[in-house]
Amino acid sequence: MFGKPRAAAPGAERQPHGGLSECNLAILGCRGAGKSALTVKFLTKRFISEYDPNLEDTYTSEELVDQQPVLLKVMDTADQDGPVNCERYLRWASAFLVVYSIEDKGSFAGCRRYLDVLAAHAGGCPRARPVLLLGNKLDMEPYRQVTKAEGLSLAAAFGCLFFEVSACLGFEAVRHVFHEAVREVRRAAERRPAGRPLFVAEERPCPPAAPLGPRPGPAACAFSTLSTVSYKEIPSVAQAKLVTVKSSRAQSKRKAPTLTLLKGFKIF
Repeated sequence: MFGKPRAAAPGAERQPHGGLSECNLAILGCRGAGKSALTVKFLTKRFISEYDPNLEDTYTSEELVDQQPVLLKVMDTADQDGPVNCERYLRWASAFLVVYSIEDKGSFAGCRRYLDVLAAHAGGCPRARPVLLLGNKLDMEPYRQVTKAEGLSLAAAFGCLFFEVSACLGFEAVRHVFHEAVREVRRAAERRPAGRPLFVAEERPCPPAAPLGPRPGPAACAFSTLSTVSYKEIPSVAQAKLVTVKSSRAQSKRKAPTLTLLKGFKIF
């Protein structure tokens, strides 16, 4: 059994990322759905079938999506019994990739629980985070238990994109899904309405008082002591394309991952 890809050592030299925009992607799903295999395939173009299911980590990769550079951070989660203690990624992620295995009906049922949690979280969140539903292990077509129509129906029910891929087959299809998550984050940022315009009070001097006639009443006295107020609209602040979340110090020092075998060998 192999371990998951490990980040660079804390003391390793870290190249500056400059002004790259960031996108945080959390990979969710039940055990055995192939989350780690998909993560490794995307990061290294390699396929490894077995992993330690108890390991969870976040990896960083500089990507070029539609000719725009982005710093993509991928959290390979390790939930053991479905969506429990989800706060660690609900507040962190810019988008979510919910994975099931097409040859495992149980993992598909688990996806609905994840989608329910994400939908409930989005209901109380000021900005919706994109969600993509992914059927993995397309190479196991002869043993399929979840039809494509079922996957499409579940995705439509929750308003998310749907894909079917295989971590052990072509790399381009896997990369397309990860890049599509970045595109969805950008689209969501563009669709987000601008904040309401702000107004500030601007004092202006009172007009000259009218010549005094008979003794003024209370209303006239009140007018002579007030100033008129006009309101001036402040232009709305330019909206950023992406909302980024700073990672911990340990995560910020990571470079592109390498594969580390439990026997001590490394695959670069």
